[in-house]
Amino acid sequence: GRTILLREVQEADAAFILSLRLDPRKNRYLSPVVDDVDRQREWIRGYLRSEGQAYFIICGLDGESLGTVRLYDAIGDSFSWGSWILKDGAPATAAVETAVLVYSVGLYWGFRHAHFQVHRGNTSVLAFHERFGARRTAETEEEVHLAIDEAAIRRSLERYANFLPEQLQIA
Repeated sequence: GRTILLREVQEADAAFILSLRLDPRKNRYLSPVVDDVDRQREWIRGYLRSEGQAYFIICGLDGESLGTVRLYDAIGDSFSWGSWILKDGAPATAAVETAVLVYSVGLYWGFRHAHFQVHRGNTSVLAFHERFGARRTAETEEEVHLAIDEAAIRRSLERYANFLPEQLQIA
């Protein structure tokens, strides 16, 4: 991106991830996690051996860890994304830039759609996704299911093109 990059998670990120997940203001809509850095390292080791998902640390261009995001649950040409947390003090543009990077990576990997769930009470995140073109496909008592198709993804990438560098680098 212009001000952030996504790098694959490493075992050394366990304490940072745990600090985000244990923050009561950030974990309100996340699945609970045990306050145990060794268990977090173990989860990361399992992830690194797995296939079918990508877990990234969102970093500033200087390498500072700013948050997390994960792509997973591929179904045909659709992927899901979540585990999206930004630390306090992350640049104001980090959320939009992360989203455009996630969708760019998804398209690069051959996906044409995305699907995901957001906790019903997380109204700011719901509004964010809907501004990107996601539409509600189902609702439960706790979650709103959303989907975004390739046309809406491409419109959003065009709309938010100023958040992407001229040449996207995917390694």
